[in-house]
Amino acid sequence: MLNRIAGLLIITVSLLIAWFVMEFKQFANTPMKLSKEGVYYLLEPGTSLSGLARDLMDKGMVDSKLYFRLLARWQGSAAKIKAGEYHLQSGMTPNALLALLVSGSVTSYTLTLVEGWNFLQVLSAIRQQSALKQTLEGLSDDQVMQRLGHPDEHPEGRFLPDTYQFPRGTSDISFLNRAYKAMDQRLKKEWEKREKGVPLKTPYEALILASIVEKETGYPSERTQIAGVFTRRLRKEMKLQTDPTVIYGMGEAYDGNIRRRDLKRDTPYNTYVHKGLPPTPISMPGGDAIHAVMHPGKGKSLYFVAKSGGQHYFSNTLREHNNAVRKYQLKR
Repeated sequence: MLNRIAGLLIITVSLLIAWFVMEFKQFANTPMKLSKEGVYYLLEPGTSLSGLARDLMDKGMVDSKLYFRLLARWQGSAAKIKAGEYHLQSGMTPNALLALLVSGSVTSYTLTLVEGWNFLQVLSAIRQQSALKQTLEGLSDDQVMQRLGHPDEHPEGRFLPDTYQFPRGTSDISFLNRAYKAMDQRLKKEWEKREKGVPLKTPYEALILASIVEKETGYPSERTQIAGVFTRRLRKEMKLQTDPTVIYGMGEAYDGNIRRRDLKRDTPYNTYVHKGLPPTPISMPGGDAIHAVMHPGKGKSLYFVAKSGGQHYFSNTLREHNNAVRKYQLKR
């Protein structure tokens, strides 16, 4: 009798184990309940395996917290799961989900810093990117630079224009720090390879001049020519007389027009009033503009004026320049 009972118990336990294994395998390999378009799932840092399993079940994605936890431990995934935002595609199984969470292949976002932007425009773009964690709201430019660890530096021009990828939750200060380091590395690299005789004493002076070249033309082919003009004017101790510096010095007073009185206004950035470079960059120069001021174009031109298509006419003498102004600007 006892043998018979023991035998029934063994059979019952075996059947239960078989049923459990079958159901467990079915759970692991059955597609989760996701929309046809898939979903973006944010796994917060510090979330436990139990918390993850509970959240997935609360959201209706899986049917069993217990099975999900057991699956993670059976796979050895429990301690390897990485926080971040993931795109869960339609048809994904719990097995595939755990593989994704272990891989750390989080969803990436992008933000482009545009060549020629000023720091105000950079901050505006950062604040509009919802995937970035905002921590700089209400801080002054000086306070932002302090947070970056560069308290004595002016922010203008310090960040390299480029398209940057980052995961959700990246802080705005981390984003800026990355762009700052990219500019610092690019500037140092170009400075080490600069041409001999370039009338620039420091990499920062090169950054200032590059920011002016960046604002003067949208045509890459003209950058070395314009850099050449400014280089020759610096050598001759001529005033640079470049409108973008005047505009920058006007700040919010600029309404789209530069008047004669604006050219005479004594601001630190007015290169019609002061010789040499302005005190800081006036924009974010791109790599091409930085390269151009380190390798300025050869020639004798000292002047240039914009033509109707946006490109420029270059002149060697003031008389030739005045004729070009009458032809292209005054239409005489």
